[in-house]
Amino acid sequence: MELSYTATCLFGLEGLLGEEIEALGCRRTVNMDGRITFLGDESTAARANIGLRFAERLYLHLGSFEAKTFTELFDGTKALPWEEFIGRDDEFPVTGHAVKSALFSVPDCQRIIKKAVSVRLGGHYGLERLPETGLRYRIEFFIFKDTANLMIDLSGTPLHKRGYRPETVDAPIRETLAAAMVKLARPREDVLLWDPFCGSGTIAIEAVRMMMNIAPGIDRSFSAESYPAFPKTLWDRAREEARDLIRHDSAFEAYATDIDPTCVDIARAAAERAGVSKRITLFQMDALDIDTMGRRGTVVTNPPYGDRLLTREEADDLYRAMGQAFRRLGRWQIYVITQSEDFEKLYGRRADKIRKLYNGMIPCYYYQFFKPPKTE
Repeated sequence: MELSYTATCLFGLEGLLGEEIEALGCRRTVNMDGRITFLGDESTAARANIGLRFAERLYLHLGSFEAKTFTELFDGTKALPWEEFIGRDDEFPVTGHAVKSALFSVPDCQRIIKKAVSVRLGGHYGLERLPETGLRYRIEFFIFKDTANLMIDLSGTPLHKRGYRPETVDAPIRETLAAAMVKLARPREDVLLWDPFCGSGTIAIEAVRMMMNIAPGIDRSFSAESYPAFPKTLWDRAREEARDLIRHDSAFEAYATDIDPTCVDIARAAAERAGVSKRITLFQMDALDIDTMGRRGTVVTNPPYGDRLLTREEADDLYRAMGQAFRRLGRWQIYVITQSEDFEKLYGRRADKIRKLYNGMIPCYYYQFFKPPKTE
């Protein structure tokens, strides 16, 4: 049976997510900022949850319709086939948001949608009052420019939470963003990847898991695993297929270093939980002491922004010092994400490409230096 799905992502990662979706053999139907809707079958729920590296959540997309009034919202919601997925006793809380729409009150929209689903299910099951004591289905609505999208959450815990990072550090980078940074840096088997501000080790861990083709969700569970519409056999098969695709023969290697020994210890524990500790060399070191060690390499890093870990002035001084220190890396490629719009000026070099990305809700700039530096 063909089903419609929606995957959400951090702003700026839509292109990478779209490529992943197509690689699953699915067809995109709607592309917009922060989300992609696409078609698949029942197995897609398992394969996408387990395999999408750049998605934040996966939803079953029940339908879209115009909703400029509460009456239209109620009627459009009631017309959708909720009984095909939500059982007689199941719980169905409603959450969501509205953007640039006549219906802007989230609590009112929640109330109307909850009532419409209740009426539909009550009529189907012959109940005036639904018990809501069974499985929990979280209904999500997204109303954008007066078009309502109604969905059921299939992920539960957000997909960026892979399961290897229960302990973290101040100002951690989201796993999905770290994976995107690595992907955009074009990692290669024979080129060392080094994160000199490793924090909890997320960038290095995501790099190794990507190069070994370890599916991001292979070690965690999802809310849809308990839903009858997506039986256990689909999940078992998807995990088995993902395990078969792991490249155990990968020669890729990463370094993860930090000036704070506590960060190194946290990163080491996370790498062990992620199953990639043998591919990552971790040690304490000041980022400004970085050296090529006679190897080809790429730096991918997330230095302090100057909001939580340092003052803005201290961050600016750090960026100047990075520009001086990283000169010794010669032809190494450098990829740095930061909030600073003045990074190039402080670093002392014009980036070959700048891409706007978001670390959660924080707008950032991904400065990419991949051409050989000009010699003086």
